[in-house]
Amino acid sequence: MPSGRPDGRGAPGRSSQKISTAHRLLPSPGSTAARIGESPGWNFVRQRAIGNWDLTSSRGSKLQIPATQISAAQITGAQIATTRILIAGDVMLDRYWFGDVERISPEAPVPVVHVTREEYRLGGAGNVALNVASLGAQAALMSIIGEDDAAARLRALLHDAGIEPLLESDPTLPTTVKLRVSGRAQQLIRLDFEHAPGTHVLDRKLARFRTLLDRFDAVLLSDYGKGSLAHVQAMIALAREAGKPVLIDPKGGDYTHYRGATVITPNRAEFELAAGRCDSEAELEQRAETMRRDLALDAVLVTRSHEGMSLFDNEGHLRVPAAAREVFDVTGAGDTVIATLATLIASGMPLRDAVGIANRAAGIVVGRFGTTAIAYEDLFS
Repeated sequence: MPSGRPDGRGAPGRSSQKISTAHRLLPSPGSTAARIGESPGWNFVRQRAIGNWDLTSSRGSKLQIPATQISAAQITGAQIATTRILIAGDVMLDRYWFGDVERISPEAPVPVVHVTREEYRLGGAGNVALNVASLGAQAALMSIIGEDDAAARLRALLHDAGIEPLLESDPTLPTTVKLRVSGRAQQLIRLDFEHAPGTHVLDRKLARFRTLLDRFDAVLLSDYGKGSLAHVQAMIALAREAGKPVLIDPKGGDYTHYRGATVITPNRAEFELAAGRCDSEAELEQRAETMRRDLALDAVLVTRSHEGMSLFDNEGHLRVPAAAREVFDVTGAGDTVIATLATLIASGMPLRDAVGIANRAAGIVVGRFGTTAIAYEDLFS
């Protein structure tokens, strides 16, 4: 899976509608995010659909969704600009070599690529942070890197994107790099350079995480299985105790260490790896509800490629059909979804409204080539 996995402005105005706290997926009422959601500055546009929402259940019955939940709660750019998201996880440098292929090597039956162009991009949790920043929110990235050329390039990319670097460095650890070689617009090979971080630097990161939590409105954990989130259970507990919503892009087949998170966002294959194969909608619903209950999650959002998304929360199953008309490249769509969700939820938007907009964001990015961040104007112009 390539490393690479952003929503609201308008003029502030006082709304006559209140957002019911019963339908908000946010922490304690005294938190910053909760106060923003209950304050003036929301523009409600009543409409029956947002981001191609499907307002019927998988069995055909109408969902009983409060009026505030099917309204397009358009949040202003000024509100997003004050929202602070802490992204923690596995950062990596995506390196690309592009060139021409005109012959086969005499040494082995492989193409010879004459490299003519080189690119560097933020990958993994770095791409998630880039999506948050592209939406206009304040993004900070916490991760572990080495002290090498790749680390220097990562720091420069973060600076250029306006992302605050909260990076722990280990001189004995090579920075994670994914090198992709392409010839004639086709990827030929990917080379991964990675090593798991040691206990000492992980402990330093956890201690720093604890001291910085109060600065942020939401925590987003981007797990690529490279070892930076070895203390993920402690991080979730600390964030929830501090009243912060915790969103997780999971990895692997064991989700027990994500217990207590606000919402997790696996794709269909990832969900089935952890929960078991689902041969029907009914089985998907049953397994998602079991996961939500057993892991004490507020919600599970399963992204389903051309089938859209399924949100499972305390109101039931909400189906959101795919918004994309054409699909060119799914690279980075998962990053876009969780970055959009985190930004909107932290800004005070109810989860079900945020899911519809995140679905729209995913539909936009899969219609573009390569990993790409989405801007506020793409969603609210």
